[in-house]
Amino acid sequence: MPEVGGGGGRDLRALPKAHLHLHFTGSMRHATLLELAERDGIRLPDQLVSEWPPQLSAADEKGWFRFQRLYDVARSVLRTEDDVRRLVREAAEDDVRDGGRWLEIQVDPSGYAARFGGITAFTDLVLDAVRDAAERTGLGIAVVVAANRTRHPLDARTLARLAAQYVGRGVVGFGLSNDERRGSTTDFAGAFAIAERAGLALVPHGGELRGPDHVRTCLDALHADRLGHGVRTAEDPDLLARVVDAGVALEVCPVSNVALGVYSDLTSVPLPTLLAAGATVALGADDPLLFGSRLAGQYATMRAAHDLDDATLAELARMSLRASRAPEDLRTAALADVDAWLAADAAASSGRAR
Repeated sequence: MPEVGGGGGRDLRALPKAHLHLHFTGSMRHATLLELAERDGIRLPDQLVSEWPPQLSAADEKGWFRFQRLYDVARSVLRTEDDVRRLVREAAEDDVRDGGRWLEIQVDPSGYAARFGGITAFTDLVLDAVRDAAERTGLGIAVVVAANRTRHPLDARTLARLAAQYVGRGVVGFGLSNDERRGSTTDFAGAFAIAERAGLALVPHGGELRGPDHVRTCLDALHADRLGHGVRTAEDPDLLARVVDAGVALEVCPVSNVALGVYSDLTSVPLPTLLAAGATVALGADDPLLFGSRLAGQYATMRAAHDLDDATLAELARMSLRASRAPEDLRTAALADVDAWLAADAAASSGRAR
């Protein structure tokens, strides 16, 4: 992994940024996974222990099944309320260490409901954990409730109504996750209409494992404000122009794109194409537990792969903040600090990092 501090330019950990694409269980520290599994006698597959980070590919449905199995095993170690609070606190600490000022963490309460007393009780727990973590770390944090596209669309409507009840109380968005090749996206339009009426950010996954046609579906049927990934929009200039004109932000996660086989290597991630077209891009880590790279690492890999200068990296950070649902005062302060980061002498910044 390329260096994030000093050496090749200003310290990327000191660059203020927002994190808009981070999944709940996938945010867990690897050491925490091992500790919780040992506590409860849970046997983890080698890919989560001696072969971590795992070699993954979702080029076919078998590959995605293997990825999902690892995710489900990781989720199974969360047994107590304290485990949930620890996960959120550590995710916040890791983002702060990487320069994070604002985090929108994405969670599907259905995946935890059986163990934690239902979707409402679990959502209450997560939001309480978020408030505590924000107070402890100083990081602004909000929640995106995400439906699972492998479940029935009526379940998604239930989650959309749940999310709508928490507008103004810590929930800022509604998403749709899991393998975008599964199910019919248009079947989830009703759920997104509920979320849209509530004023939530509409942030479905699209344009990762499927191409431009699915991005169009997310725009037309779900009225997406942001696209989880959306990176394959680069394959269609007309679509890319539409996304730019509409101001739809793309939550690009370079390391996971390569790990899952969307691109062969980091130099193939079409970030320069997206930026040249004027797209709003917010870099995200997706699932650090499975991909082995956190927020600042995404900036470092793209700096190394595409020889990005500090001005471009600063603009990526600005775009992440502007695309967020962060409070205006937090956004304004963070944007000013991005300017200060860019204005600082690179050599002095590198020296401080040491």
